[in-house]
Amino acid sequence: MSHFTIACRKCGKELEDAYCAFCEHCANALLVTRYREKKFREEAAEGIWRFSNWLPVHKAAFPQPSPIVFRSEGFAGKIGLEELYVVFCGYWPERGANLLTCTFKEFEAATVIANAMENHIDGLVVASAGNTARAFTHLSSVSGFQAVIIVPTMCLGEMWNLEEKPSAPTIALSDGDYSDSIAAARRISSLSGMPFEGGVKNIAKRDGLGIALLEAVACMKKLPRHYFQAVGSGAGAIATWEMSERFLGDGRFGSVPPALHLAQNLPFAPMTKAYLKKSREIFEEDLDPELIGEITTRVLSNRYPAYGVSGGVFDALEATGGSMYGVTNSEVYRAMEMFEAAEGIDIVPAAGVAAAALIQAVRQGKIRPDEPVLLNITGGGEKRLLEDRQAHRVDPVVISKKITDEEIRELLCSLKKN
Repeated sequence: MSHFTIACRKCGKELEDAYCAFCEHCANALLVTRYREKKFREEAAEGIWRFSNWLPVHKAAFPQPSPIVFRSEGFAGKIGLEELYVVFCGYWPERGANLLTCTFKEFEAATVIANAMENHIDGLVVASAGNTARAFTHLSSVSGFQAVIIVPTMCLGEMWNLEEKPSAPTIALSDGDYSDSIAAARRISSLSGMPFEGGVKNIAKRDGLGIALLEAVACMKKLPRHYFQAVGSGAGAIATWEMSERFLGDGRFGSVPPALHLAQNLPFAPMTKAYLKKSREIFEEDLDPELIGEITTRVLSNRYPAYGVSGGVFDALEATGGSMYGVTNSEVYRAMEMFEAAEGIDIVPAAGVAAAALIQAVRQGKIRPDEPVLLNITGGGEKRLLEDRQAHRVDPVVISKKITDEEIRELLCSLKKN
């Protein structure tokens, strides 16, 4: 018997262990993992697999480091907080952080791949705006699991791999954004016989992203009162809410979930703009693809986030008493510079969005100086990594979103031969 089941947030129907399942009754609702063990504990294992009783996997199939968590003094002192914890998801070997892709997407990729392998899935088609692609490419080589990566060409300038000749091929969409890449990935999946990874609907993806909170509580010995993160699809925020519910069900961590403080990069901030008006629906004018070209964090540029869906970002914000923030490019860069100067390590722009939102919240008096706060640095240490490793530019196969099915079949045959 598996140690978990999968249930629909909306109707409550339960499914047994299955890969990337969807509720047959509710089209607009997320599934959520229900673990049989209600108590939080760490197992005698390495890295993220210490938390496998709350992950949808049964064994550690390959090594995967955890993030590190530390109580900030430098950055906390700069912004006036007494109990700021940082969950650092990146490369900082001097402090024990060894994510070789410098992103928290490694946790989702590791959990998704392990879950797929246990469900006898031979390979996956993965859509990404950059960080997820790097994580799956790296872990495809580590685990031996097959993956095909689909990205928009607009994001190639920010992408790199440690592997000179990665085992997972990258296909770049020349005339579309991240959302178009998702549509292309679905088509390639249907013609290749490999499942689409599923994005935010994949319970393994969300539970993997929830590892940031698991590691934080293991260090803090309590839940934070406030949690800050940048969001694109919303998967990480939903994952944190779902994981916090498990902690509340444990009975030893109080009865109040961490308030989610979520941020997007202006002017492309559809969830922020909707939530500031308390709208469950995102406004069409805020999804203009041209706005994506104006932001520094294209990894956050999802035009179809899991916002209004049952169990999505809107519900997570309402359930936790959370807030959303819009952060300008200049605020992002200032926050990145401030964090690096204060803590001694570089962070990526998406993490700068979260740090800038925290600065806003402190200035607006939304959090008290003495409250425990958790800041998710979703990626960092890229400059530090390049001192130890050589990074390689991605060499993709470029296609159009207008590609025909026959051309996709020919492309897949070509990739198999190579």
